[in-house]
Amino acid sequence: MMKKLLFTPGPLSTSKTVKQAMMEDMGSRDQVFIDAVKEIREGLLALAGVSKENGYESVLMQGSGTFAIESVVGTVLCNEDNLLVLVNGAYGERIVKIASVLGISHKVLRFEEDEIVSPEATDSFIKSNPDITQVACIHSETTTGLFNPLTEIGAVCKKYNKTFIVDAMSSFGGVEMDMQGMNIDYLVSSSNKCIEGVPGFAFVLCKRNLLEGCRGRARSLSLDLYAQWQGLESNGQFRFTPPTLSIMAFRQAMLELEEEGGVRAREERYKANKKILDEGMRSLGFRQYLKPTIQGHIITSFLYPDDPHFNFDRFYKKLNDRGFIIYPGKLSKANAFRIGNIGQIFPDDVEALVEAVKEVLEEEHVSMSVA
Repeated sequence: MMKKLLFTPGPLSTSKTVKQAMMEDMGSRDQVFIDAVKEIREGLLALAGVSKENGYESVLMQGSGTFAIESVVGTVLCNEDNLLVLVNGAYGERIVKIASVLGISHKVLRFEEDEIVSPEATDSFIKSNPDITQVACIHSETTTGLFNPLTEIGAVCKKYNKTFIVDAMSSFGGVEMDMQGMNIDYLVSSSNKCIEGVPGFAFVLCKRNLLEGCRGRARSLSLDLYAQWQGLESNGQFRFTPPTLSIMAFRQAMLELEEEGGVRAREERYKANKKILDEGMRSLGFRQYLKPTIQGHIITSFLYPDDPHFNFDRFYKKLNDRGFIIYPGKLSKANAFRIGNIGQIFPDDVEALVEAVKEVLEEEHVSMSVA
């Protein structure tokens, strides 16, 4: 079988050794597994620059990243609370939908998809709506690839004593983050993103004192963040059937992150991937959707060529046939596709992708205007 590379925001291409870590069956009560869970929980806190000793906890939750987001929203907010969701893309809108489905009081401050969340506008909105108790924001908005200014937004939340919830799904592990310095109270990410594990679980890093106040609040049995934490603390086990093989793969992925040189080294590799991608796609005539000043290095949105010969479905299939998997667009006001720079991909892989894009354009007789 042809090896395929995933140029997506997750699931991602993984190393052979991460895959091999799933080859041995593992029971949920095996000591090896329980030890792995403990190592992972402690290691995740360290990646965020915090620890149990200074009052932070790590909670693993079965399911995708959205499961963990819903566990936070559904557990943290009580009936008297009011959530402010900062939205500039589809994943912010997803938090709004979660709050709506759960019947949680919330307000929404929206920005255009090609604009970052404004800390000044956030400050003004919170000042005008003193009933707000929590603020939720996406870090790397995968709709476009922009990075929202977490440090500045966190400072606003601290100024008004609001709980700050951050979806760092596609950025954690690929961007150096100081959770305490950014005033983040709840940080959510998942196993199949920048730490380069496989799908199966997500995780929540949070302040212990806030989590302790959430007992009995959850609107779900299986997504009760407090109860999940209590289960892990009491015997090191999940309350319900855990994703054993995903956990073992993730432990290996964390070891490989450390061997690479930690988050800083991985971030540099991802940035190198993006630099080659940007230069290569520009040389072919592609234009990016976002301004460079707000573009992150996780994923990039490229506008469709103006040529009527361009058909994304055929473009996607022909790249797929060559072993390169890209990502469709999710913009509401422009036609674009996305290419991720993360996972077990390296500069040589990106160069090969650009060459494959060139071949497909020529095969499809797509005319590009090169600046």
